[in-house]
Amino acid sequence: MHRHHFHILNTLATIFFFVTGFFLTTSVQAQTCDPTAAFSYTNPEGEAIEDEEADSYSGTAPVKAVFHANPQDIEGYTARYEWVIRKQGDEEKAFIHRFEENMEYTFTQFGVFYVELKATFTKDGDEIVFPEEGEESKQFTVTIAESHLEMPNAFSPGDEDDINKIYKAKSNHMSIIEFKATIFNRWGQKLYSWTDINGGWDGKVNGRLVKNGVYFVNVVAKGADGRVYHIRKDVNVLTRYNQDSGTSSATEP
Repeated sequence: MHRHHFHILNTLATIFFFVTGFFLTTSVQAQTCDPTAAFSYTNPEGEAIEDEEADSYSGTAPVKAVFHANPQDIEGYTARYEWVIRKQGDEEKAFIHRFEENMEYTFTQFGVFYVELKATFTKDGDEIVFPEEGEESKQFTVTIAESHLEMPNAFSPGDEDDINKIYKAKSNHMSIIEFKATIFNRWGQKLYSWTDINGGWDGKVNGRLVKNGVYFVNVVAKGADGRVYHIRKDVNVLTRYNQDSGTSSATEP
């Protein structure tokens, strides 16, 4: 065989291995993740909020977070996922570890938290890591506000408009993770109680409005920052008033 034939064969072999190696490398490098997060919570107005594909959250607790790894081109590979949550001020210590492709976690503590994904894919001795060496991992930030809770001292359950018809926590409440409120009359009889921070009392007992007067509320609550609330105060009830007869339409509980 002539020398130039060897040269041609060597050239073709080089091209073949280069192209083959290129596609193998491309296939391997495509195996990565595209982490995303979604947050769901109830705002102080009692509205259910869904915030999808967000990189961060800042607000009240509790907030439910769902983190997705979104792996790409991993057919035939064995995957290992590790979600790491760290708290600001203590970044060297993992707050929590979860070993799953998609992680759900409810944040109930005050502070700033950082969430990162690490993943490893193995196949036939090959190992691919995410993030790649030298690359920074995508980081999600969750900021939970300090707690705050106030209760009003009056409401008007008999009014025709929708303003002030329900006795409930003021809408500026933040990060309350435990809550119980109880209404009493002036003789200490329990009239109503609720445990939803966005719930409240409509001024009724057994379906009938109570009379105008002073009642009492007792609240025991806990904030995401560990603060414990013990609130006891008067509640002035101003029910519907019949101007023609000069009497209240409400009855004594």
